[in-house]
Amino acid sequence: MANTWFETVAIAQERARKRLPSSVYGALLAGTEKGISYNDNLQAFSEIQLAPRVAGLAPSRDLSTTVMGQPISMPVIISPTGVQAVHPQGEVAVARAAAARGTAMSLGSFGSKPLEEVVAANPQTFFQMYWMGTRESMVRRMASAADKGAKGLILTLDWSFSHGRDWGSPVIPESVGLKTMVQFAPQVIRKPRWLLDFARNGGIPDLTAPNLRDTQGVAPTFFGAYYEWMQTPPATWEDLVWLRSQWDGPFLLKGICRVDDARMAVDAGFTAISVSNHGGNNLDTTPAPIRMLPSVVDAVGQQIEVVMDGGVRRGSDVVKALALGARAVLIGRAYLWGLAANGQAGVENVLDILRNGIDSTMYGIGKASVHDLDESDVVIQPGFTRTLGVSQRP
Repeated sequence: MANTWFETVAIAQERARKRLPSSVYGALLAGTEKGISYNDNLQAFSEIQLAPRVAGLAPSRDLSTTVMGQPISMPVIISPTGVQAVHPQGEVAVARAAAARGTAMSLGSFGSKPLEEVVAANPQTFFQMYWMGTRESMVRRMASAADKGAKGLILTLDWSFSHGRDWGSPVIPESVGLKTMVQFAPQVIRKPRWLLDFARNGGIPDLTAPNLRDTQGVAPTFFGAYYEWMQTPPATWEDLVWLRSQWDGPFLLKGICRVDDARMAVDAGFTAISVSNHGGNNLDTTPAPIRMLPSVVDAVGQQIEVVMDGGVRRGSDVVKALALGARAVLIGRAYLWGLAANGQAGVENVLDILRNGIDSTMYGIGKASVHDLDESDVVIQPGFTRTLGVSQRP
């Protein structure tokens, strides 16, 4: 049997590239326009240096923490992503992997698996929402999430509209029919193992959004749901105050970049915020989240839980984010590449890579607990951080 284990997230990415049809792999790369934000998300971590110790090192390290009331074995959470057609088990495989490694799962509204199946695989599941549709439909979705066991909600607001990429965006079909099969056949036929996996598990997914079913129980297509989102007027802060009041439990607002928005999120009553630029797949030239994290933590870190997502590929990246004030990080592409490379075991592999990297980094800098990390553990060069949403005038 071929060795399916991989040592780094980069190897997982390369295996995903080899296994997936080009359009599916291209969708995972994402990035908007020139990809400046996408690249900065990665580059920024390389600009942060670590401050090692040589004596008095902790013989064991505690990586556990809590996020939105959920105890997790390490400060890494599965971020919600779109339809996970990289593997037939999709979000259920990811949920099982996260549960096996003691961390929380987040399921996207546009996900390919029903929430009840994901909760059954991992009881520590958060449900992600967009501001879309009528208030009545949003309340109905929240009530359904509560009934099905979601531990909290994540409202994604760091996605406005992707206008494409300078190097071209992959074509995503609205449905899978004969015409679509013919169109994509040249790509798919070159990836027989990927196709065989789906053939053994009921065929190619139908690209519907089961967690957005209407009152008649009909699930919209991916693009039907996307159209509803596009037609919904953007939320005001008054809308967000109302939405928060409709959920009796933990609620995270994802997409914070500015200090003034962070303060508004506190005033609106959110439990947590994620500093994020949607993985560089929204408004290009937005700074990397790790650059914006310190100013947001300084402004509201004593009032609200602050997490971060974007560009995390190594355990040392996680440690750097925690040293700058994040409670935990969310990962997206990293686990999707693991899922594509080897299903549930591939996601577990990615989580193990991150856990081992966190542990070894903490050993090297002499910290016994993730709660002990602070700015003394890293070296930040002048000009690294970015502060948005405050006056730059003296």
